[in-house]
Amino acid sequence: MVTIPALASTDFCLRLARAHAAFVRRFDIALGNHHGISFGDFQVLNHLARAEEGRLRRVDLADRLGLSASGVTRTLLPLEKIGLVTRQPDPKDARVGFAAVTVVGEEMLVNATVTANLTSADLLRGIKADELALMTALLAQLGAAPSPAVPPAP
Repeated sequence: MVTIPALASTDFCLRLARAHAAFVRRFDIALGNHHGISFGDFQVLNHLARAEEGRLRRVDLADRLGLSASGVTRTLLPLEKIGLVTRQPDPKDARVGFAAVTVVGEEMLVNATVTANLTSADLLRGIKADELALMTALLAQLGAAPSPAVPPAP
């Protein structure tokens, strides 16, 4: 067995990625079984419903989801087909497109939020309120960190 030295920061990132994968899997199962949507779909509906007028420019949605422009298009297509989201053009700029949550999508989100709340409570049971607040603040800080155009060289 090879011993590879890892910085505490690398260890943290690996553990965070593992926790993320476990959380997404649990949310996918719960949301899929009860509502027929994935956790990614839930995130899309959540972002759109919270946005002003229930819509976002597709590039802004891509940024919030951490996707490329083509990635957000692939994510939205099935949601459009089942009537949870719709495309809206910008009357001022033909190059800009919006993704908007539909009435059916809002209803789905309300119902799916109950499931998401139960799942998150189960995933985080045993975590104290002050610990949760600290982790939430840390994740907000990490999420706000700017992305370098080129990864740092070793």
